[in-house]
Amino acid sequence: MSDNENHSSMHRVVIVGGGTAGWLAAGILAAKLSANHTVTLIESPNIPSLGVGEGSWPSLRDTLLDIGISETEFLTLCHGAFKQGSSFVNWRKGGHCYYHPFTVPTGYNELDIYTCWKAIAPNTSYEDVFSLQAAMCAAGKAPKQIATPDYAHVLNYGYHFDATKLAELLKNHCVDKLNVAHVVGHVDSVHSHQNGDIESVSTKDGKKIVGDLFIDCSGHSGLLIDRHFTIPWIPVKRTMLNDRAVALQVPYSNEDAEIKSTTVATAQTCGWTWDIALQHRRGVGLVYSSQFTNEEQAKQVLIDYVRERYPSAHDAELSFRTLSFEPGYRSQFWVKNCLSLGMSSGFVEPLEASAIAMVELGLRMLCEAFPQNKAHMEIVSRRYNTRFAYRWQRVIDFLKLHYVLSDREEPYWLAQRDKASIPDSLAELLELWKYQSPSRLDLIENEEIFPSASYQYVLYGMGFSSSTSPLRLNEEHKRKAVHIRETLQQTKNAYLQGLPSNRVLLNDIAKRYNNEKQHVPSLAQREKKEHASASSCNDIKNTSDKKDTSYDRIGFR
Repeated sequence: MSDNENHSSMHRVVIVGGGTAGWLAAGILAAKLSANHTVTLIESPNIPSLGVGEGSWPSLRDTLLDIGISETEFLTLCHGAFKQGSSFVNWRKGGHCYYHPFTVPTGYNELDIYTCWKAIAPNTSYEDVFSLQAAMCAAGKAPKQIATPDYAHVLNYGYHFDATKLAELLKNHCVDKLNVAHVVGHVDSVHSHQNGDIESVSTKDGKKIVGDLFIDCSGHSGLLIDRHFTIPWIPVKRTMLNDRAVALQVPYSNEDAEIKSTTVATAQTCGWTWDIALQHRRGVGLVYSSQFTNEEQAKQVLIDYVRERYPSAHDAELSFRTLSFEPGYRSQFWVKNCLSLGMSSGFVEPLEASAIAMVELGLRMLCEAFPQNKAHMEIVSRRYNTRFAYRWQRVIDFLKLHYVLSDREEPYWLAQRDKASIPDSLAELLELWKYQSPSRLDLIENEEIFPSASYQYVLYGMGFSSSTSPLRLNEEHKRKAVHIRETLQQTKNAYLQGLPSNRVLLNDIAKRYNNEKQHVPSLAQREKKEHASASSCNDIKNTSDKKDTSYDRIGFR
């Protein structure tokens, strides 16, 4: 490497591909990089958005805040709703159901929560012992009030949203507010420097775009990471059996229909259905394995689900979208001066909505260690590849955990828990957890994508049993656990009275957005409104500190 190459600056970022991943990358980088950097996004005019991934983690709140989009605008324009976790139906026999909420149990970092649960409330479901969120979801409560400021929360939450609308909102904001250069065209050639770095890309209509750092957000086609650099794909079909999905958009029968706070994942004989409630419709789909079900059978399973739960929906109004994928991830994510994000870097089934979170994590690491020159980039890229190989492996372990604890007896479910399909890393943890509950010592990265609290919610929600600790339960800890339970009961009553339903809150937010569009307030009026918002929350605490660790799933919300 020459001295000039080693010290050449990295000022021009080129993103190939739009969609949620591409426009999130453009928004974050344009908002965070200094003024001497430029961001260009190239988007093909003839590749439609999949429009299937419609759920996020709480991390999207901080991402949108960093980009500079108001929550009120996002929720209104993207028909968004609040997601407080996931609920799992029929993953065990006998009408079984449990929640994986976004709030870690109160006292989790101070007490042995599992031992306290068994000691003081063994007949209460795990998710309800030291947390209120599952109960609030069951009661149809929103995670905040209309007076709660944007992105602040009473109960931790992410979102459900129209993916196509989100991409449009991000695009408009990036171009109009953040000076992202938007090039419409299909990339058909890649030009390299002598050292193998990408120098530029060209579109079919002759446009040449030069860059220093290229980000591949071109989806499964992998225009740069796959077609140009030919980086191998590591398939995980042996563990993650699902490789197909069919989806429907189901309209509401009336405009006051309930909007649930969780992604409802219901086990089926051949896979599982997702059910996501937006303001204007439901997004419903079936994830399945082509080894056990063909497309026509899968469509019938999905239609049967919709007819059973939403009998007012008419078949003529429903239009199927299909998705075929090979579960896996790249052997390298960052090669030379090309970083892959989104489906070009990896994809597995959307059981815990990790796809957008992985994009956010990638962007976070990129921003915190943005390469200043070639020498710096070589170090950063090696560290990035190591960390994200680990993260993909942890995502796979956690998703597989949901299946191996099932007692369903259909061929599909028996195959899911076949020992040969369980990664050694997960098998070892399952053996360990027979004797002790999951803890932070089992997952040692400083930013685990799924922390031990998430493993506990799934393990004990699915009926797994760990031995109680041989150490005697400290009486002080027992008293503290009892006090937490008593305090939560008082808080529960306040929340039931003070929190609105999702539908009511979202209607109020839409009204506020429309009023703000018609009447832009003066600075004095805005300050008065913000002061009123901070002092009129019916004794329910609002959390607005971005560093709050009530659910540190990926370290930022």
